[in-house]
Amino acid sequence: MSHHKSKRFREIAKLYDVEKSYSVQEAIEILKKCPPTKFDQSLELALKTGVDAQKTEQQVRGTVSLPNGTGKKIVLVVFARGDKIKEALDAGADFAGNEDLLEKVKSGWLDFNAIISTPDMMRELGKLAKILGPRGLMPSPKAGTVTTDISKAISEVKAGKVEFKTDKHGVINNSVGKVSFTKDKLHENIVILLTAIARSRPATAKGQFLKSLALSSTMGPGLKIDLHSIPEIQGV
Repeated sequence: MSHHKSKRFREIAKLYDVEKSYSVQEAIEILKKCPPTKFDQSLELALKTGVDAQKTEQQVRGTVSLPNGTGKKIVLVVFARGDKIKEALDAGADFAGNEDLLEKVKSGWLDFNAIISTPDMMRELGKLAKILGPRGLMPSPKAGTVTTDISKAISEVKAGKVEFKTDKHGVINNSVGKVSFTKDKLHENIVILLTAIARSRPATAKGQFLKSLALSSTMGPGLKIDLHSIPEIQGV
């Protein structure tokens, strides 16, 4: 551990109490006060749900538009054929194509962070599931990223539509913006994401659905959030 890093950690440790649960606003303020890094960090949310993540029907999955986006530059690949390729490029896709692009990905090219596909390309894309799946890049009809309406899907993705889903531990991890965003913009993104998740409670889920929440920045601490301090999700 370099001397510089430990100094940074000591400064951060003074800003918060590990045992305490904070409101969303308080947590954002603390994370903004942490000594800056050379890059604009992401603000990340980790929400533990009460679902039994081993049961397929209890997986939580959905999409929501974050009004202020995530601040990540979206590099979008569209897999399509024929006229749909031109439509994709006209609508703002960074790359569009079929076999040539699939080959490129197969040989290790991964300079993108969003994929939209027409249904007729999904069989081919399925062969890349091992590469794309673990990176959360596999398009799905549920997320609106497998569609024939390419232009609409592109504008939604570019406008800050994000997907949320539980991992095998029943935890949902999402980026909710950059530390440089205003406090209000971050707060708005967080509340809108949490409300969408709360509404996606599976019918068979028992007991408390939203168990615990933490907010962190890429190089900062994880702060416990008091879920009762978020009026918008009470009684959802």
